[in-house]
Amino acid sequence: MKAFITGITGQDGSYLTELLLEKGYTVHGLVRRPENLPYGNLAAFVADESIYNERLFLHIGSFEDATHLRRLIVRAQPDEFYHLAAQSSPRVSLELPETTVESVGMATVRLLEILRDLDHPPKFLYASSSEIFGSPPHSPQDEGTPVIPSTPYGAAKAFSMQMARIYRSAYGLQTCSAILYNHESVRRSGGFVTMKIARAAARIKAGLQQRLELGSLEGRRDWGWAQDYVHGMWLMLQQEAVDDFILATGRLHSVQDVVRVAFEAVDLNWQDYVDHDAALVTAVEPTSLCGNPGKAQRILGWRNTVPFEEIIRRMVRHEAGKIPA
Repeated sequence: MKAFITGITGQDGSYLTELLLEKGYTVHGLVRRPENLPYGNLAAFVADESIYNERLFLHIGSFEDATHLRRLIVRAQPDEFYHLAAQSSPRVSLELPETTVESVGMATVRLLEILRDLDHPPKFLYASSSEIFGSPPHSPQDEGTPVIPSTPYGAAKAFSMQMARIYRSAYGLQTCSAILYNHESVRRSGGFVTMKIARAAARIKAGLQQRLELGSLEGRRDWGWAQDYVHGMWLMLQQEAVDDFILATGRLHSVQDVVRVAFEAVDLNWQDYVDHDAALVTAVEPTSLCGNPGKAQRILGWRNTVPFEEIIRRMVRHEAGKIPA
């Protein structure tokens, strides 16, 4: 089996690469900055001569160059295609709506058009987001919940998801979308609030940082373990007839819960170190984004296996381990 992954160097892309290589796949990935490969999430594979350029092939490219992208995909001839790459911040999307729509929405359409022209199109998975629901009328959300995004990011994700459905019904492509709720790991980038908190707790304990500034602590999210979600995406493409699924835990926790668990992990009282910064409060804040994973549990046999508290503790331990003794 051969797979093609966009966003291969990110949290999800790197875990998916590991999973697929373990299962005997040949993996192709699209990268923008090859100079970062020796230091990033794929560093171990890039350094392994038995894998890199043998079973793992990384191609320089961008979604703006559709001709080059077409050439790469035609040469790779993948059986499965995982489209994970995009601008990933709802907050940033409010400042850069045009860039967000281009990188999230139009990039997906370009990919689908390329796949439509292939003699043997691969199964295609789009990594959608709970942000498509905005402030939903009920909680938890399921696959039938109305799509009413409240940010350009959510709107662009919804557009891409609907286009994937159209290509499935109109052109007969095996396309589907994973509606992903927040999922974390030690590979989360520092731009996400969970890693910002975990890193700060570790640094404050080590005396390298004095304070942590956050926006609202009241925001609540459905947080799961990233490797489980990657496994769910793979399970989706193993179905004879692909379909859309929500991947979530069905449990809500607040930002304050993240802070409390992170600081408890290093034996500190969070209230002694955390300050409120009104400038960090998002103008449009989705509420009650809690997913119902029932369909994925029933059809795919999928589960989130790592509890919320353990996820945060793992992130803090990992960040603490990076600090020189």
